[in-house]
Amino acid sequence: MKLEICANSYQSAKNACDAGAHRIELCQELSVGGITPSYGLLKKVIEELDIPVFVLIRPRSGNFVYSDNEFQIMKTDIQFCKDLGCNGIVSGVLKSDNTLDVERTKVLIDFAKPLPFTFHRAFDEVKNPKETLLQLIELGADRVLTSGQKTTAEEGLELLKELNVLAENRITILAGGGVSSKNATLFKEAGLTEIHASASSTKKEDDGMFSVPITFSDPMKIKAILDEI
Repeated sequence: MKLEICANSYQSAKNACDAGAHRIELCQELSVGGITPSYGLLKKVIEELDIPVFVLIRPRSGNFVYSDNEFQIMKTDIQFCKDLGCNGIVSGVLKSDNTLDVERTKVLIDFAKPLPFTFHRAFDEVKNPKETLLQLIELGADRVLTSGQKTTAEEGLELLKELNVLAENRITILAGGGVSSKNATLFKEAGLTEIHASASSTKKEDDGMFSVPITFSDPMKIKAILDEI
């Protein structure tokens, strides 16, 4: 079973690498669900760390319905990632009625080639997850990051199982949302082959005026998950 760590900084990415995670999804601002990381962060992680890097392409927080200008930014960011040598793209687009934007998602999948494409947790907002999964298979997506449309992947385990059967090895179901060492074996026993976790801890940094909480991927938590799978 593979473990992908959602890394929100260089230190989080390094911690994931050092702890033995199989892959990272690099982003920033996890407090709003993650947005595209900066060029500088991308460059440093890709050049200095020996771990596959999938990059979140999301130009802002909020919904997954994008203007023409935002969509152009997403394509530009994908090209930056390809030029830098990243290993995969994580993105996706919905329509205002929370159905898959087939046309725009296909553009992103094709634009990302030859890199693998993960459709992110916008999937958890769609009205018909099974129909959407079949659409994503048809479009050529490589995996879907989902909590089974529940707050946590453990709560959504039944739908995750059903999606995994429907996938028939045509697409990978990547279970994410509240995954930890305490429940990682549930997903393995369910037949899933990949899990996604932030494995995060928070520490407070005192800058002299304010005590600022900083969230980071914790190597001890990553190792604990790896020990279970």
